Amino acid sequence: MKKRLYLLKIQLLDIEPAIWRRFVVPAGITLDRLHDVIQIVMGWTDSHLHEFTIGNKRYTEYPESKEDGLVCGRYRLGDLIKQKGRTFRYLYDFGDSWEHELVLEENRYFNPELRTELACLEGERACPPEDVGGVPGYFEFCNALKDPSHEEHESYMEWSGGDFDSEIFDSESINWELMKYLRWSRDRYQNWGGVE
Repeated sequence: MKKRLYLLKIQLLDIEPAIWRRFVVPAGITLDRLHDVIQIVMGWTDSHLHEFTIGNKRYTEYPESKEDGLVCGRYRLGDLIKQKGRTFRYLYDFGDSWEHELVLEENRYFNPELRTELACLEGERACPPEDVGGVPGYFEFCNALKDPSHEEHESYMEWSGGDFDSEIFDSESINWELMKYLRWSRDRYQNWGGVE
């Protein structure tokens, strides 16, 4: 593998114990693809809008005006972040406001055992369910699941499928999803275009 790789750590803010992941991406990844990778490593479902904040600039998928930020697909991470230790923010779901902080831990990551340019190396705890109501809603949700006498216990159990465990982290399934993503997003000989 000859691509320059970045080792990133992402942490969901305002939740203790921490929910975090350490993962590898190519330095040349565009911010729209970095969003896709974050969705996979964290466990989100890409059901909401997002925004990166790097320095004093904001980057998002479909800005309607300059005030909304810049188009994230036009920028590569390695052009914006170069220095080891540099941090930046990722906001997912403007309603629930899931704030994440990312730090560039290594700007020339090398591991001879790494076989792919996308990999989740480690992490802790499960991602909150979508639409749970942000940090306060997540705490209420977790409290209700732990307490069978809680008035919302049954409804939250049903809503979450009955098997949510906040302590679960499964790097193997995350890496399987990353491998599929790499396969599906590879360059092709032809664009979608087609015959007219």
